[in-house]
Amino acid sequence: MANLPFEDENLVLEVVKTRVKPPRRYQVVLLNDDFTPMNFVIEVLSRFFGMDLASAESVMMLVHEKGKAACGIYSKEIAEMKVMQINKFSRDNQHPLQSQTEMV
Repeated sequence: MANLPFEDENLVLEVVKTRVKPPRRYQVVLLNDDFTPMNFVIEVLSRFFGMDLASAESVMMLVHEKGKAACGIYSKEIAEMKVMQINKFSRDNQHPLQSQTEMV
């Protein structure tokens, strides 16, 4: 083995175990309003969350009755991207539907 300037035969390396925490998760939440049609909310749930009709109707009713409902849980970046897409899609279709992220 070549003699490198940092070699030391008496050197003892200690193994350090590090714990990596999983990244925080964020849920995307739809907020109720009095103007967005229920069919549009169902379309948003199907388009952006891949929900089938029965699941989308169920979540839409939660939004309607409870004032808001979680639609999915993601990493921060993906949740923020979905919120931006939903809010833009709503504005483009002239609806006031809003979404936001909440830490889980």
